[in-house]
Amino acid sequence: AFSSKTAAIDNLLASEANSISQGLSEYFAALQTAADDPTNLASREQVLGKSESLFQRVKTLSDFMIEKEEELNLEFTALVDRANTLISNIGELNEGIVIANGNSTRDQPSALLNERDKAVDELSSIMGINVKESKTQNGAVSINLTSGESLVLENGELNLFEVSSNADTATKQLSLQNVFSSEFDEEKSLRIRESDLGGALGGLFRYRDEVLGPAMRDVGQLSIAFADAMNQQNKLGMDLDGQLGGNIFDIPSFRGLPYEDTDGNLIVTGRLTEGKGAELTDADYNIRVTAVSGGVPTEIEITFLNADGTVKKASDGQEIPSETVTISSGFNELPRGIEVDFSGTDPYEVDDEFLIKPAKTLASKIDLATSRPEDLAFAAPIRGQANAANLGDANVVDVSVSNTEVGTSAFDGAGGILNSAPSQIRFTAADSYDVLDGTGNVLASVSGTSDLKNLIGQAVITPAPGYDISLDGVPRAGDTFTIEYNTDGFNDNSNTLNLADLQNESLVQLSSEATNKPRTFQDAYASMVGRIGGEASMAKVSLASAEAMKVQSENWFQSVSGVSLDEEAANLIKYQQSYAAAARILTTAQELFNTILQSAR
Repeated sequence: AFSSKTAAIDNLLASEANSISQGLSEYFAALQTAADDPTNLASREQVLGKSESLFQRVKTLSDFMIEKEEELNLEFTALVDRANTLISNIGELNEGIVIANGNSTRDQPSALLNERDKAVDELSSIMGINVKESKTQNGAVSINLTSGESLVLENGELNLFEVSSNADTATKQLSLQNVFSSEFDEEKSLRIRESDLGGALGGLFRYRDEVLGPAMRDVGQLSIAFADAMNQQNKLGMDLDGQLGGNIFDIPSFRGLPYEDTDGNLIVTGRLTEGKGAELTDADYNIRVTAVSGGVPTEIEITFLNADGTVKKASDGQEIPSETVTISSGFNELPRGIEVDFSGTDPYEVDDEFLIKPAKTLASKIDLATSRPEDLAFAAPIRGQANAANLGDANVVDVSVSNTEVGTSAFDGAGGILNSAPSQIRFTAADSYDVLDGTGNVLASVSGTSDLKNLIGQAVITPAPGYDISLDGVPRAGDTFTIEYNTDGFNDNSNTLNLADLQNESLVQLSSEATNKPRTFQDAYASMVGRIGGEASMAKVSLASAEAMKVQSENWFQSVSGVSLDEEAANLIKYQQSYAAAARILTTAQELFNTILQSAR
């Protein structure tokens, strides 16, 4: 099961028709084409079309994996039901064999033994088990999981499996219902580590936890990081309407899932922190309320989880420690790129727990936020230029934009910048300059500089305007450089190039560690495909080895407990010869007896 299902995922990811890598290449190629003529609507339409095509690939992959997860849950239930039936049958057969052996001093109950052997053989194909014969030699057997848990005792008592879920109903977990009699006659439930099961059932759980689950999260993480990066860069540009850019993609919010001991009416809403997509990891988040005031959470603890629910580990093999965050009303930013809001009207309590899975749940739900090609912000919203009367040879080589949010930047949101914002650089010497606002007031002065990059940043303007200017060359005293909104600057392609450059930026986190090296979009996808391809190759080798061992085990079993046709044929010949010899003796004795009778007469 593990091998065939892993191969199916591997083939899908490697297919060019479904490849996210191919979709990324086509999208960035369209951006490069649009950069040649940023006012061309057809080129802009092409960018939107490739955006939609890319996320159609994402949706195809995500929907396929969601479908496989649903099928997997049905298989879990079917296999567990069959295992429980076999366990019950083996327990009943144990009782029958013991009774039959007690009532007979000669023949073993062959039919019951054969039936039990078949049941044990089938159960061993579902999960890894150990079988032990009774020390009392009454014919009964006990069966344990290879991890030690008892399934069947010699006296016929047994434990049965139960499939359940906690928080996420799509993620099934396995437990063993202890129905053995105990001192207090209480029924107990024991969680089973699915990866220790072995057999077909263990293979399915391993496929879910090591292949399917991580792949779903990898696709989601990549998609979210990409969409957020494009949104943030587009918002730093100016569109064809002369306005600041907006979001290209819509990244929806998500709901926290309450654990079974938490009131199901409580609500936790999560969303990506805008601009923090590069910090998002593939982790699931366990959120536990650690302090409340008046029924409202004031502190929470966040634990980062793998797809199988275990705690994430750092590169040194140690569990990544949980983090505590103080929260208030509204959305609160958490580590690793998300924020949550506890918006329920019912009171929260300490130890309420919620599970959120942003990387797993969002990929197939990301969509275009606009259908207008004019909304693509290909131009920079600000421009700088040297005064024609300058005496030095310094020129503007770069105008960078880092923030266009109205209220926290110098942009007014109406196609301009504030009068109080930096609008001119005036040199008082080759290494000194003043920064002036739109009304001519000096905002700051800098002297003794040897670097003409980021002149506004060097001046430490507060609040920061959200843009900067860099020069090249040697200015002279009296030279001025103006900074203004890029009105009618539609032929400018600088932000198109910035969007295209994101292809080479490392914006997808490698792990959930606080410090790690992220990867590019293409590298992240290649890493996922390579990992699953490696799993598929190893699974083929393991399957071939397991099949060889199975044949050897079956041959050994048949040699000690089965019927050898050659041996039985030899026995038939031997018995036939013995029968013929005995018949000949009887014939000879009859002839001698008749001769004696005739002599007596």
